[in-house]
Order: sequence, then structure tokens, then C-alpha cells
Amino acid sequence: MKQERIDRINELARKAKAEGLTPEELREREILRREYIDAVKASLVGHLDNTWVVDEKGNKRPLKQK
Repeated sequence: MKQERIDRINELARKAKAEGLTPEELREREILRREYIDAVKASLVGHLDNTWVVDEKGNKRPLKQK
């Protein structure tokens, strides 16, 4: 996710605490939050897909999805 999108999320969060948001800003915040959550999930899945488990005998195997 681009830094400018994260900055906008933070800007909306500060405004929400200070004075409240308009209905348009609430919708924008929800869309941006969903994009952020999806980006974090995709990053986590990518890391887990490239994670290997080493057993006590030194054998490597990839993590399996349960």
C-alpha cells in the first residue's frame, strides 16, 4: 500500500477524534481501511508461503495450510 494512502487513513483518524467526519469521509475511511487490511493479509500470506519448518533431524519442509 502506498504511503500516501496510509497518511490519508491517519489524517482521517485524527479528524474523527477532533471534530468528526462527514458521511463521505466515513465511506472513504472504510474503503481505505479495507485496502490496508487486505494488503497486510496478502503480505502475511506471502511470508508464510516462503516459511520452512526444520525438524529435529534437519529436514526442511514448507508450512502446510490447515
